[in-house]
Amino acid sequence: MAKGETPAGLARTPHARLKTVVMLLNPLSGSVGPKAQAEARTIFAEFGLKAKIIPLSGDFGACLDRAFAARPDVIFVLAGDGTAGAVAARAGADGPLVAPLPGGTMNMLPKALYGTADWKAALRGALQDGQPQYVAGGRVGRDHPFYCAAILGSPALWAPAREAVRTGKLKLAWAYGRRALRRAFSGRIRFSLDGARARRSEALVLISPMISRAMEEPTGLEAAAMDPGHAAEAFRLAAHALFDDWRSDPSVSTRPARTIKVWARSRIPAVIDGEPVRLEPEATVTFLPRAFRALAPRPPAGEDSV
Repeated sequence: MAKGETPAGLARTPHARLKTVVMLLNPLSGSVGPKAQAEARTIFAEFGLKAKIIPLSGDFGACLDRAFAARPDVIFVLAGDGTAGAVAARAGADGPLVAPLPGGTMNMLPKALYGTADWKAALRGALQDGQPQYVAGGRVGRDHPFYCAAILGSPALWAPAREAVRTGKLKLAWAYGRRALRRAFSGRIRFSLDGARARRSEALVLISPMISRAMEEPTGLEAAAMDPGHAAEAFRLAAHALFDDWRSDPSVSTRPARTIKVWARSRIPAVIDGEPVRLEPEATVTFLPRAFRALAPRPPAGEDSV
């Protein structure tokens, strides 16, 4: 048997210990499906692994407790973005490795880590060539960590409408859209970056170094102030903020920041890693240079690994 090869014939990554493996799986999420558990077991077996697979049903907290109680080397998450974020937040920088596979709708973090929306390809890539690497992120207040992006301000009101369209609930989408239009420019937010002079803007987008195109090193969050001229333009910017080259737009200005204070006259609408939330009228966003450790293929030269 060749060095590193398992009895099943496929060599596991030499960069990480993979003795105890757990997978949290939600068969009802995004692109997972009812056959996913059997398919995952087959892939683990290809690498000589017998994973403990925990279907997510009923008490989510109890499922998380079971996963961490196993003291795994790595927790694979095949579920939505919110579930992946919850596991990463609990693991932190000193916990087990986390492998958030693309099992949700937006899959922002999995795509950034694995470069694919195919969870089976991502799983095989992590098992074959994965290595521990720190993932930077941010935290809004005490309860809202994020690893890709947070949109704060009126354009975030469009997120429920966009999700309703995606799921075919057109009447609900119309109601959400009308509400967003009514409230789009009812109040601007104020923010301060690293103690600098306060500014006003329609929205503030905070992007982690993981997916930022403007930052070469994980030195802070990319803070982008958006000042669109009307509601349709705000929606356009918010919808494409994470994936298009929108920073050249004259209504957008960016700079890195580690501590961001945001306040408004009323509760602040936000979308945090794809999840709509309502924040208090005052919020502090903190940069987390080492939020958690992921198991993913070797990053390009210069990126942080451990």
